[in-house]
Amino acid sequence: MSDSQQQKRRFLRYLKLERGYSPNTIEAYTHDIDYLLKFLHDEHLALENVRLPHLEQFAARIYEFGVSSRSQARIISGVRTFFRYLVLDGEIEDDPSELLESPSRGVHLPEVLSVEEVDRMEAAIDLSKWEGQRNRAIIETLFSCGLRVSELVTLRFADIFKKKHCLRIVGKGGKERLVPISDNALREIKNWLYDRNVMNIKPGEEEYVFLNRRGAHLTRTMILIMIKNTARDAGIEKTVSPHTLRHSFATALLKGGASLRAIQEMLGHEDISTTQIYTHVDMTTLREEIMCHHPRNMKKKLSDE
Repeated sequence: MSDSQQQKRRFLRYLKLERGYSPNTIEAYTHDIDYLLKFLHDEHLALENVRLPHLEQFAARIYEFGVSSRSQARIISGVRTFFRYLVLDGEIEDDPSELLESPSRGVHLPEVLSVEEVDRMEAAIDLSKWEGQRNRAIIETLFSCGLRVSELVTLRFADIFKKKHCLRIVGKGGKERLVPISDNALREIKNWLYDRNVMNIKPGEEEYVFLNRRGAHLTRTMILIMIKNTARDAGIEKTVSPHTLRHSFATALLKGGASLRAIQEMLGHEDISTTQIYTHVDMTTLREEIMCHHPRNMKKKLSDE
């Protein structure tokens, strides 16, 4: 194994054991570092000899490959983290990525569902099917609590505190937070338990709240497919995913007057700048409402007709 591959292996072990990153995050870092190591191999460069101009050439190379600006920014962020680790580990003295600039990503406004659209999705579910009530409980829990789909599939009964109306969630990096859960979501989960209690559950899966027909906990992909199909059945033309319900939860809170700090805590964002995207979403919605309903704009619309 080459020196660079050994350094990569130690870096990934550091992310897992010392930083507590999830397997999905570590996989993303693996791809980022693989991009870099392939570039260095092609250029016959050792890690300890890399300088800023080399990394600027690397950034230009991934741009030429047609990688989106969002993915470019993620790759460069991963490379920066890698070089900071190498300095920390004593492999190199200076960090050549310190002044490396990321491409401008712009503001990406996520798709958002209204309460009425979420209600339409739940109403479109066929409760005569064995999974119907489960799917309804999943959608209501995602929308009511703003969970990541990875947090929902690992939700256990021990994490539900009915009397306190909250869930204990273990988010990114193993960080715990308490999230309020609505009466509606608790009721939908309770209704799902009538079907769940007559299932044959696999050993070791008993504590998971949401199960598939084989008695094992669900995967993220299964939930993604279910939500896309449910949105289609409800006649919703937006691109809907589990994350859409999380965005909708945050936007509804902001509209209701919740502070960004409170939303940050409930979503489990480490940096409030991540939460601030919802101010853009809310302003976009507000602008559309004003254009449709403000009397000055309505008069202009009538005159145009």
